[in-house]
Amino acid sequence: MANNSFRVSKRGGRAEANHSAPEFSVSVKELQALMELKGSEGAAHIQEVYGDVGGLCAKLRTSPVNGLDGTAEDLQRRREGFGQNHIPPKKPKTFLHLVWEALQDVTLIILEVAAIISLSLSLYNPPDTRRENCGRAAGGVEDEGEAEAGWIEGAAILLSVVCVVLVTAFNDWSKEKQFRGLQSRIEQEQRFSVVRGGQLVLVLVSEILVGDVAQVKYGDLLPADGVLIQGNDLKVDESSLTGESDHVKKTLDKDPMLLSGTHVMEGSGKMLVTAVGVNSQTGIIFTLLGAADQEEDDEEEKEKKEKKKEEKKKERERKKKEKKDKSKDGVAVEMQPLNDDGEKKKPNLPKKEKSVLQGKLTKLAVQIGKAGLFMSGITVVILITLFAVDTFWVQGLPWVSECVPVYIQFFVKFFIIGVTVLVVAVPEGLPLAVTISLAYSVKKMMKDNNLVRHLDACETMGNATAICSDKTGTLTMNRMTVVQAYLGGRHYRKVPEPDLVPARLLDLLLMGIGVNCAYTTKIMAPEKEGGLPRQIGNKTECALLGFSLDLKRDYQAVRNLIPEERLFKVYTFNSVRKSMSTVLKNADGGYQMFSKGASEILLKKCCKILTASGEAKAFKAQDREEVMEQVVEPMASEGLRTICLAYRDFPPADGEPDWDNEADILSALTCVCVVGIEDPVRPEVPDAIRKCQRAGITVRMVTGDNINTARAIALKCGILNPGDDFLCMEGREFNRRIRNELNEIEQERIDKVWPKLRVLARSSPTDKHTLVKGIIDSTVLEQRQVVAVTGDGTNDGPALKKADVGFAMGIAGTDVAKEASDIILTDDNFSSIVKAVMWGRNVYDSISKFLQFQLTVNVVAVIVAFTGACITQDSPLKAVQMLWVNLIMDTLASLALATEPPTEALLLRKPYGRNKPLISRTMMKNILGHGVYQLITIFTLLFAGERLLDIDCGRNAPLHAPPSEHYTIVFNTFVLMQLFNEINARKIHGERNVFDGVFNNPIFCSIVLSTFVIQFVIVQFGGKPFSCVSLSMEQWLWCVFLGFGSLLWGQVVSTIPTSRLKFLKTAGHGTQQEEIPEEELDEMDDLDEIDHAEMELRRGQVLWCRGLNRIQTQNNNALERIHPLHLGAPPHSSSSGPSPCPGTNSAHMGAESVMTMLSRPTGTPPRRLDCSHWRTPNCLFLPLLGVCSRVFCLSVNFD
Repeated sequence: MANNSFRVSKRGGRAEANHSAPEFSVSVKELQALMELKGSEGAAHIQEVYGDVGGLCAKLRTSPVNGLDGTAEDLQRRREGFGQNHIPPKKPKTFLHLVWEALQDVTLIILEVAAIISLSLSLYNPPDTRRENCGRAAGGVEDEGEAEAGWIEGAAILLSVVCVVLVTAFNDWSKEKQFRGLQSRIEQEQRFSVVRGGQLVLVLVSEILVGDVAQVKYGDLLPADGVLIQGNDLKVDESSLTGESDHVKKTLDKDPMLLSGTHVMEGSGKMLVTAVGVNSQTGIIFTLLGAADQEEDDEEEKEKKEKKKEEKKKERERKKKEKKDKSKDGVAVEMQPLNDDGEKKKPNLPKKEKSVLQGKLTKLAVQIGKAGLFMSGITVVILITLFAVDTFWVQGLPWVSECVPVYIQFFVKFFIIGVTVLVVAVPEGLPLAVTISLAYSVKKMMKDNNLVRHLDACETMGNATAICSDKTGTLTMNRMTVVQAYLGGRHYRKVPEPDLVPARLLDLLLMGIGVNCAYTTKIMAPEKEGGLPRQIGNKTECALLGFSLDLKRDYQAVRNLIPEERLFKVYTFNSVRKSMSTVLKNADGGYQMFSKGASEILLKKCCKILTASGEAKAFKAQDREEVMEQVVEPMASEGLRTICLAYRDFPPADGEPDWDNEADILSALTCVCVVGIEDPVRPEVPDAIRKCQRAGITVRMVTGDNINTARAIALKCGILNPGDDFLCMEGREFNRRIRNELNEIEQERIDKVWPKLRVLARSSPTDKHTLVKGIIDSTVLEQRQVVAVTGDGTNDGPALKKADVGFAMGIAGTDVAKEASDIILTDDNFSSIVKAVMWGRNVYDSISKFLQFQLTVNVVAVIVAFTGACITQDSPLKAVQMLWVNLIMDTLASLALATEPPTEALLLRKPYGRNKPLISRTMMKNILGHGVYQLITIFTLLFAGERLLDIDCGRNAPLHAPPSEHYTIVFNTFVLMQLFNEINARKIHGERNVFDGVFNNPIFCSIVLSTFVIQFVIVQFGGKPFSCVSLSMEQWLWCVFLGFGSLLWGQVVSTIPTSRLKFLKTAGHGTQQEEIPEEELDEMDDLDEIDHAEMELRRGQVLWCRGLNRIQTQNNNALERIHPLHLGAPPHSSSSGPSPCPGTNSAHMGAESVMTMLSRPTGTPPRRLDCSHWRTPNCLFLPLLGVCSRVFCLSVNFD
């Protein structure tokens, strides 16, 4: 056994003096060399050079007990001599670098190519020739005005690319800046306990200096290098530096070296800081990495150049060889590039799995791109074919070489139209919408106490189907107080008065609480007068310290009498022990040990118990059962955490025990008392859990607490409800069920447990990781489960890493847990997780809203351009007009629709899941429905507008003619329809009230208004570049009226239930599960999809059933009063008797119908309303009502 009390040599006695010496007796290099030594080498070096740690303290002018004196001069001298505890961050990417990265987007590359082609073709000007010999259409080809404005087309496309790239790069830059700001904020909030001037103080990590004496404890991420002064069962995870996963035990004589960046996994202690910042081991590695960056970049460039040279050389050799092969065999041999080993090169695999949303968007963008390419190709082919047929067959003109430049210009014009169709088809606003939506959400989530560390966690949380939550601090307030106690054989329902407790028992209780709670845990005076005392450190220990204060005893007096350095041995709390024990050495050579821990575990190790007189008596198995049944279980059933306090004396006559034999040491205890600690449920948690359950998210509690306590808290929270058929089990039972005879975990066994499991008590971090992995890997349900996990402890790291989204506690969480997480809850509150779900779903819905709007515009614009070009050999919407619609409106729309704030309505539906398409059937119905209205309106104006509005026809005007009112009205109406449809696009589930919450989004309102103003300016003052003429007030009113018709038409579209439109297809799927038949997938889609038209239909049917039943009941009552005997009922029978319709009880039938409809899952087709069983000779008017109900239920909402 290693005696862990600190030791100071004779030369260490000078440590407290001579602080003002101008120089230190040890250099930075000497300390660096010391810290590079490992394990026993380091201990031997300290012993050889300094005598012991006290000698090193003397050289650094510090005290192992009182630390630095804390004067400004001394601190400044140390900063100058040994440096600050700050590692300069890696240089951020420049704005130009981010612009280059944004340019790599496939969608933008297509736009760049289109822009270059358009510009090149607009600058091409063939020599003039006699056009009358080249066909009828040739007369209008040479148009100076069009030629002058031709560059606008290419420039507008380039402008769209520049706009998207700059906005994306700016968003990336601001995002990086934001995260650097958040990182610095986290660093500013990170404080560490050091001893200065004999007082324990919290200082910023960046202010820790060489010579500081720092207190380290379980869960800490060490901020600097140091040497152990005193340790209690200290174990450190050094895998971040060494790669070894085993925890390293730290002791004074074997391995006292503590390195920055490593994690304290167990125990506590004090260390002397010997290296900070760039001089620490972590700092040295970071410095090397930073210096190597430039070298690596240069080497990469050289390697790339060399590879290119080699490839060119190989290519030349390959071509030579092919020529030889051709000359020999007459057939070219197919060659494949080989790597150095002569094997075929393998395709590059994706580095990282894409998130759900990224995968669906990528697939959808490719599909849209292919469709756009196909349409543009078909347009060009049809235009060229029509031109050729008209010129060479209908007009019968011969091919004349002097007309070739004219023909080329025609083909150039056709190609520009084709490129315009392609540009319109490709949704360049999509990447912008995603970027804006995510950046906006992350910024807003910060205000909702969610610090997002990984951006994709934001949208992944929207798909969460399960949350595995801790109890303490997340579901509860983490402010613990002792409210019940079992002392001296008596159960006190409230804290007893001190005079009721025997003096000896009180002394043992005070001693046990004082020394067996971490010395960093304390109760401080309230910040505000009349407020609650502040609890610092472990909250369970704070409750015990508060208990001693309630008993009018001061624990600090005990700590002053027995400072931490005098503790002989400490068995710190961990998830295996479930207890903590501290050993004191008595003056007579004996030892006394105080223990505290889980009552059901520690009581089994007690063989005695203190009585009312303060004497110890035998504590047999029967007595233990009695205490468990009458004290522990009643406390636990009230949601109290039960802690047992005990002690043990080791007489000097027995000799020194084997301290490493924990099983023997932690036995034969004497029970002092059992306390019940209350940790109230956060008032907002039950409502938050109800919202989760309504949103289709299963909440499970995973806790290390007693199963009765856990069950009681679960009932209070709403995780469990009385009468539920769900499982509550302990970790031991969980492991028994999921493991086979060879003690191996089987997925099949986990699948039998997890669907019904709601509470896992007395669980270890390994159990939590096993549960999370089991749920994620399960294939019991069609949809792959998306699991979120909360954790605060160091050992929660693996579960947080494994989960789809890991939430770490910002207040109670350890540095290790925060590092493993995706999102940090800055208030440790479960209700903040619900807000994260809302924001995640809002991101998904925002993208869907934008897609619904974008695709409606694209479908209509492409069809109009394609049809118009094929019929009139020119597009009704000019290229610049199309680009205004495509660029400005889409960019603005992405900003408007991607910044919609989330609402509670998002929690009324089930999670979308990984296979749910981005574009649902309801959205497809909206896209096609509005597309039909817009196409009918546009084509009516195009082919009959001149007659309806009494204006000149612009269809057959020569190409060099000035812009016409006719085509301006077509363009203006088209834009205004998009503007009003943008309001429709705010709702994607068929809701009727599209204005709901519109004023909660000022960005949306301002964008719609500004778009209208810009459109007015373009039409009235745009002139020839925009192919517009100013319109009169009457013409404007007609355009606005037709645009406003989109809103009215939207009400018609939303009335049609999606379930009636089975022929509609969805788009934007994730990875499909091929093993599921299509019919089942369709059924799943219907079940998951919200359709408000369907809801209204069902609501109308339910209300009709109620109305008809009421009428029928009233009619039955009237008939019974007139002809009771004719109905076959007793003369005085009531309306609850037999029904007038044979075999049917009307009241029962009504209730059953309503219950059946209300309990049916959302989206399932309602059963057809059958009123045939109401038709009896005495209910002559009901058949008519039955028919009416069928008709009206389809179209009327009576709610």
